[in-house]
Amino acid sequence: MKKKSISKILALALAGVMAFGLTACGGSSSSSSGSASEPAQSSSEAAPADTTGDAAAEGGEEAAAPIERQTITWSVIDLNAGNNNVGNYAEEIFQKIEDYVGHDIELTWVNNDALSEKNSLYYASPSTMPMIMSYGGTMTGDVVNAAKAGAFVDLGQYIWDSAKYPNLSGMSESVAANLMVDGKLIALPRTRVVGRYGLCYRQDWAEALGVELGENATPDDVYNMLVAMKNGNDKHEGFCDYPMEMTSYTGPFDIIQTWFGVGNGWAEVDGQLVPVWMQDEYFEALEYIKKLYDEKLMPQDWPSIPTDSWSEGCKKGENGVYIDVLDSGKRIWNYFVAEDTYTPSVVNPDEPAREVLYGAVNGHTLATAGYNGFYTLSASTCDTPEKIEAALTVLDKLNDPEMLTLTQYGLEGINYELDEEGRIVKLDAEDTELSSNYQGLNQLLCFLPSTEATTLPTVLTERDEAQNEAYEAALPYAVIDPALSYKVNSPAYAENGADLDSQATALRTQYVCGAISLDDLKAGFDEIRARGYDQIIAEVNEQYAANK
Repeated sequence: MKKKSISKILALALAGVMAFGLTACGGSSSSSSGSASEPAQSSSEAAPADTTGDAAAEGGEEAAAPIERQTITWSVIDLNAGNNNVGNYAEEIFQKIEDYVGHDIELTWVNNDALSEKNSLYYASPSTMPMIMSYGGTMTGDVVNAAKAGAFVDLGQYIWDSAKYPNLSGMSESVAANLMVDGKLIALPRTRVVGRYGLCYRQDWAEALGVELGENATPDDVYNMLVAMKNGNDKHEGFCDYPMEMTSYTGPFDIIQTWFGVGNGWAEVDGQLVPVWMQDEYFEALEYIKKLYDEKLMPQDWPSIPTDSWSEGCKKGENGVYIDVLDSGKRIWNYFVAEDTYTPSVVNPDEPAREVLYGAVNGHTLATAGYNGFYTLSASTCDTPEKIEAALTVLDKLNDPEMLTLTQYGLEGINYELDEEGRIVKLDAEDTELSSNYQGLNQLLCFLPSTEATTLPTVLTERDEAQNEAYEAALPYAVIDPALSYKVNSPAYAENGADLDSQATALRTQYVCGAISLDDLKAGFDEIRARGYDQIIAEVNEQYAANK
């Protein structure tokens, strides 16, 4: 299949980078996964990797022989209900990825809600583990326990080689510290903007109702907006039954809590690091969230709504407020303007509906950990130096400018074109069927050395500019988790932390939904402390004190 040239700009940007290539599997994935894409097999005669730079990096030794082409197996998070890398150009796009990185690849798409269960099954049967495994969020105890049992390759022995891995080696040391277990780097991050979380709302609804958020919005302002969207005013009837969209993933509650001064998972109280449910502000925030539920300002069945359909309510006009990552608000807005899903504004029917991307409320929002999701290399299946090198090369080269462009913008001349200044102009911005050809492939990206990694300049849409402005505005107010790196290296947390955190989250859900009383909630937290969280707190603070 003939490659399409991106531009001379890319050729210069890619000079001196190793060349590899890959082939995806045909057929379908396991029952807990979405459908895998089925790109055509690439030629097995693709050029092998150039490793001549390795010797120079190691003091002038004789150049190592190129490694043999490998097949890389990879479990990938499915956030699109199986609609990943599909359509008329999907195979061509994946073929180009394989031709570029130089090793064969088999993707298994795993539904986000089934990811933890699927990974646990892999741990129980190491020979079935994909060479590269994907995870959402930050590192939890089950991953730490698997690492302590030797499930993963120590990446610190490899990725700092800037000659072999020019992109991976640019990882922030502070992010790397959050991905280390017993001094070993066991994962690579999916780098994220720190000020990525916030609130997004239907601008035309809020304008019609006179409840748009001002510069310094408070939780009461958000509440009043939700009430107006549900009940209307003297000029407009309510626009929806449940104005705040919500699913079984309770991350939006974590964001709302910060509006009241609650920490991000943990907080410093009187010089000690403690989980946020030991803060007084936590209970104030919880009463606010429960009020939203009790007044039916969010779906009453939210604990059973899967995350792969999240944002569908806002897109279809069933909800008007979305609280999570700001870029999801941009995608909702993109849906409104797309030709096949065009949604007219209630204020001016000649224009599409709009979203407002709003970061901090009351001077606070949640910070990312500098990453959201990560990848491990399985020691049981990456069991030779050649396989490790091949897997890392794939991960590294996917962050080259040409691959960043292909996986996020698709094919030149089909999905985008270049203007006279060499900037990307999207051709599929209003064509969701065409953009689905590369949808989901961004889940293969580490975004290293940073989210600002070089790619072709893009002609930004109004929605892109709104997202970038929201990121920038949220950053100074983003609340970090002060205990993140300490939890990873707490033996008690590795043993029980993830389970105890899940129990604390479940208690919050039960209280919000009215299944338990406030006294029951507090008693539940006391029980969690007695079952091991006090030991976790002690181990975290021992490390914290040593690093002051």
